Amino acid sequence: MSDASPGSSGAYPVVTLKPGRDGSVLHGHPWIFSGAIADKPAALASGDFVHVAGSDGSIIATGSFSASSSIAIRVFERRQAVIDGAWLENSIRMSDGRRRLMGYGPKTDTTGYRAVFGESDGIPGLVIDRYADTVVFQLATAGLDRQREEIIETIARVFGPRMIVERSDLPSRKEEGLGDAKGIHYGVDSGLAKFAENGVKFLADPLNGQKTGFFLDQKDLRLALLRRFSRGKTALNLFSYTGSASVCAMLGGAKSVHNVDDSAQAMETGREVAALNGVDESAMTWEKADAFKWLGAKIAPEYDLVIMDPPALIKSSKDIEGGKKAYHFINRAAMRLTKDGGIFITSSCSAALSTDDFSHILRRAARQAGVTLYPIGSFRQSDDHPVSIFFPEGAYLKSFAFTVER
Repeated sequence: MSDASPGSSGAYPVVTLKPGRDGSVLHGHPWIFSGAIADKPAALASGDFVHVAGSDGSIIATGSFSASSSIAIRVFERRQAVIDGAWLENSIRMSDGRRRLMGYGPKTDTTGYRAVFGESDGIPGLVIDRYADTVVFQLATAGLDRQREEIIETIARVFGPRMIVERSDLPSRKEEGLGDAKGIHYGVDSGLAKFAENGVKFLADPLNGQKTGFFLDQKDLRLALLRRFSRGKTALNLFSYTGSASVCAMLGGAKSVHNVDDSAQAMETGREVAALNGVDESAMTWEKADAFKWLGAKIAPEYDLVIMDPPALIKSSKDIEGGKKAYHFINRAAMRLTKDGGIFITSSCSAALSTDDFSHILRRAARQAGVTLYPIGSFRQSDDHPVSIFFPEGAYLKSFAFTVER
């Protein structure tokens, strides 16, 4: 890490906070909102790095500035520093080192994992996902967008990958005045990336798949399915994508799994994943359909195990009411398809939907479906998507497992 002193070539413009508005920074929160700023240079532009001063003039942090977002500054260091290539390399190595402590990495049974998770790892706006020898990164802010070349060079040094892919096609970039950026920066496209998770073989589609090509945050749920819940069950996987949960259920002893998703390409990848793991093709069926419409046409309890992990139905505060109704509909419908004494597993990855609100939706849905839900497990995003005590906003994934009784 590099220190910067006033007047040095590494010094940044200074933004001063209002009296009493430095508490969250001093206590470790990485966001400073525009309303907390008392004074800033007139020429300051989105993407500029700044030093943050308290009302007494002392420098308390270094971060990147945004002129268009309500989050005016994202804090990288709670001191005066320079966010350069050396800083990035050290921080990325430290973050990846923490994943090794979690049991992830080369020569382990989990070679697909999130190596950097933005603010939770002290690098706001940066996500790095590793799929064995393929690395995918996302840049969410103007500050990091300017450092793209340094980040690519750092990824190459730290991970030594075969291919580096950028998937900066995030809605949040619009708030920063940025367009989408997507493509291969290093290596040659060789199709799907093969990796392992708890010993199970999977495939990611880094260039065209959802998120960075796979849902790495559901490791713990897939492991639980594999170990505990699926033996002897006839299962339904809604919003199945590439069927990762289905493959784990089959490896755990399920009799059969029916997959419902609206992506033919995802289903084709799912068939490849099943074959990689020696799953009986005849026991896994695939149906291309809109899961909402499919659920609307079904009422009979046909399945011993129902798994549902929809995409985020609430992407921002304006979507909350409509999203809650959508979650209520699909969960009520899915409960009705679960046999008496069967298992229902449901998830929400909408950060704007609290655990309490999700629980309330499930209670109402259960009452209307005429069932009682008894909890047998709950899951959060896996450890490679850490929730920092300094940044609780990093929590977004909520999953519950219940037995269903009528």
